[in-house]
Amino acid sequence: MRLLATAFMAAFAIALLAYVTAAQPPGGQEGRRGRAAAPLTAGSPLPKTEAEKKILAVLEDMRLNQARGMQNVPPEDGRLLRLLTEAVGAKHVVEIGTSNGYSAIWFCLALRTTGGKLTTHEIDARRAALARENFRRAGVDKIVTLVEGDAHKEVAKLQGPIDVVFLDADKEGYFDYLNKLLPLVRPGGLILAHNARSAAGPMKKYLEAVTTRAELETLFLHMHAAGIGVTLKKR
Repeated sequence: MRLLATAFMAAFAIALLAYVTAAQPPGGQEGRRGRAAAPLTAGSPLPKTEAEKKILAVLEDMRLNQARGMQNVPPEDGRLLRLLTEAVGAKHVVEIGTSNGYSAIWFCLALRTTGGKLTTHEIDARRAALARENFRRAGVDKIVTLVEGDAHKEVAKLQGPIDVVFLDADKEGYFDYLNKLLPLVRPGGLILAHNARSAAGPMKKYLEAVTTRAELETLFLHMHAAGIGVTLKKR
């Protein structure tokens, strides 16, 4: 458990560095000789295996050719999802809001190495069908269960423990998802909320809950305008 905690803290430090880098305005730092220091960038993901290379190629194709109308997370957010999921050694991830499967496949990059599985929920049949095809193309369909229908009802069928929850659907519903899923999240598990900055109005009750409950610890990473809320369920 100590090694797991160490891995998580290292991952979280990387995420915070990404936030600081993204928030730094161009030319905001001066080099020793008065020249603006070049901003730090992580570059593109480097595949370790042929399987990972294939998955990253599918993700890039989705980004270039399927993004319109899908409201997918930005690539840097996908990388953060993968990083945190792998760092906590997740065995079960639950996603609310599959769309065409873009963020789900980022999760699968981690779950392939942890031996875990993903349960993802989508209410739109057309998007669900596209996601299934993308999972097949990426070769991750065996570790994904896609549930079609109203997630507010379908999550009642889930069983714990859940290691990571990712909320990226109807913003006004985040509070309901939190109340239904939090009891299933294991101590030390994470609840990740997309658009935690830009959707503050619809998410008011959710944001109050994750920042005022003693059993939760929350930070907000503003890597872009939308932001991601990272909530730890304390041990």
